[in-house]
Amino acid sequence: MMSQLTLVQQIAVLALPVLLAITIHEAAHALVARYLGDDTAASLGRASLNPLRHIDPLGTIVVPLVMYITTPFLFGWAKPVPVNWSRLRQPKRDMGLVALAGPASNLLMAVAWSLLLNAAFYLIPQGDVSQWLIYTASVGVLINGVLMLLNLLPILPLDGGRILASLLPAKQFQVFTKLERFGLIIVVLLLVSGFLGRLLWPALVLFMELLQSKDIIFSVLLAS
Repeated sequence: MMSQLTLVQQIAVLALPVLLAITIHEAAHALVARYLGDDTAASLGRASLNPLRHIDPLGTIVVPLVMYITTPFLFGWAKPVPVNWSRLRQPKRDMGLVALAGPASNLLMAVAWSLLLNAAFYLIPQGDVSQWLIYTASVGVLINGVLMLLNLLPILPLDGGRILASLLPAKQFQVFTKLERFGLIIVVLLLVSGFLGRLLWPALVLFMELLQSKDIIFSVLLAS
């Protein structure tokens, strides 16, 4: 995507939607945790919309940038939001609600970027501004769609794993949570093997279709 742009231009297009995606995702976790009784993250400033509160220098900047330049994969992470599950009003149930807040925020951002994308493509006269908006909004839809779908995978410590854990009976909950130590290794192996891409791509295409953004984004991809 965007191969006709210079590396600096590509980074300029990517930076805003990526920073918003991870910032609002993490802030949503902190805000919902505070609402449900645990202000640990909020007291540390993690309910803020300031990206600097959530950026992990290695996982948010170095690793994604190196992978974007050198591989067909894009992977990274933000600083995890600390949650004291015991302080939640109903710890097991509320764990799922706190986890769900992240992907839900990505869904809302994808919808917002899709509306902007359609407006830029159909309503704004063609020029440098509309082209930048189309590229940026396309990335916004894609990155939020990917983050939402990736985080909904039922693997701990991903949000989907937390949601699944909150729904399991006590015995199965204990067994499932013991697998968390292997979670990130599993995700990386799925990513490198290409299986994760084959799993998520059909869901991402369907998601773009529902947002009425697929044809525009594919036209941007093909034009690039």
